[in-house]
Amino acid sequence: QVQLVESGGGLVQPGGSLRLSCAASGFTFSSYVMRWHRQAPGKERELVAFISTFGGTTNYADSVKGRFTISKDNAKNTVFLQMNSLKPEDTAVYYCNARVRGKEYWGQGTQVTISS
Repeated sequence: QVQLVESGGGLVQPGGSLRLSCAASGFTFSSYVMRWHRQAPGKERELVAFISTFGGTTNYADSVKGRFTISKDNAKNTVFLQMNSLKPEDTAVYYCNARVRGKEYWGQGTQVTISS
């Protein structure tokens, strides 16, 4: 079955960095677009970034452009989100997501908290 497992969240000060990972299994990882979303308290879940099957195309929400980088390692079935210059408004639960054979799959999420 499809599984997505995020890791790498934590508490960092403003201006700091974190690298999130999402390990995927149960599907042909290299054949699917992967996405990172986030949900802050009291807000709707929003798309942060996506990456195409072989990583040739990426796109970002305006709020993270220039600070976050999405990448994937198809040999390790893992997608990453490198987050730099973090701001308090980046505080959220971060989820990876894949649409596999028409069905949406989500990981359990990893908490990112930016605070001094």
